[in-house]
This record gives sequence, C-alpha cells and structure tokens, in this order.
Amino acid sequence: MVEAVIFDIGNVLIEWQPERHYDRIMPRETREQMFTEVDLHGMNDEIDRGAPFRETIYAWAAKYPSWRDAIRRWHDDWIEMASPGIPHSQRLMKALQAKGIPVFSLTNFGIESYDFAATHYPFLREFDRDFISGHMGVTKPDPKIYQMVEDASGLSGSDLIFTDDRADNIATAHTFGWKTHLFDGPEGWARRLVEEGLLEEAEAA
Repeated sequence: MVEAVIFDIGNVLIEWQPERHYDRIMPRETREQMFTEVDLHGMNDEIDRGAPFRETIYAWAAKYPSWRDAIRRWHDDWIEMASPGIPHSQRLMKALQAKGIPVFSLTNFGIESYDFAATHYPFLREFDRDFISGHMGVTKPDPKIYQMVEDASGLSGSDLIFTDDRADNIATAHTFGWKTHLFDGPEGWARRLVEEGLLEEAEAA
C-alpha cells in the first residue's frame, strides 16, 4: 500500500523550459547557437548540486563575453523561466494531503533558486517532506538521492509512488522498487492516482 506520494517539480508542478524563455527574448537561431556554444544545462546542474545561484551564473557569463548578458538572464529572469505553474498538478498535491496522504518533493533544484521560486509559488513550502538536491549535494538520477529519501522517510519500495517527467529519473526509482509514473501531463497522473486508490475521480479533477 502506498504510504507517500513523491512529486518532481520541474515540468510536473511548474513548467521548466529555458529554451522557450530564450526564444521569447532572442531569435531562435541565436538561442540555438548560444545553447550549442555554452552548456547552460550543465551550469544549472552545478546549482542543483548546491553551488551558489547568482555567483555561478555570473561566473559562467564572464567566461563567455559574447553571451554575457544573455547568460546572466538565467538568474535575472528566473521566475519568468520557471513558469507558468501547472494548476491541475498543484490541485492533486493538495487533494492528497487533504486525505492525510503525505506528499514529498524530490527535485533537482538549487538552494537559493528554490527559495526564490517559493516566493512566487507558496505551495513549494507545503510538502510534508522536502528532498531538494541543492541541500542534499546530489541530483537525480544518481541512486544516492533515492537512498537518502528512503533513509530519511523510513519508507521504501512500493510504500512510495513517484512521478517525474524524465525517463532516466523514473528508471532509477524502478531499481528501488518504487511505484512510478512517467509524467506527460496532469490528466494521466490524476488517472494513475485514482487507479492506485489514493483519490476518487472527483478529487482528482
């Protein structure tokens, strides 16, 4: 029986499409060139492992003078980039908690960037347990972070059901025996929660 539900955040509760944001502020061809020349997702991985938010981004910007101002916008436009929210997923979180079912986060997210996001998305402070990679020093899909969740929560295997939009993150959860759902929209996740007997159809709407 499921004892807790675990949500990823990016592209599950909040949309996370940096390329889309940059396409709004520069020609697509220019954005593609920048992302080819600069490993911006690698930069963000450093932040997700606990590196300082602004300092890391501005240091990368300094290494690429021709892209300096655009790279800095990864920090300066953070809320615009980490948006919009996904209301149906947020309702599912609250519906589970209303029934007394614990909801955890398991997210690749920086320390300061998470705190900043929480000023815009208050629900980020409402999980029953937070598992934020920046504080843990390790990111999904490294098995270590899943083991840390089990050790901290006292739950394991099919006690847990986890949704994430990345197949590699789901694959590692499978090796721990967790129930999983590859997120491709809140409607499918809602159906899965109903199938698991965690919510009624009306509660999952």
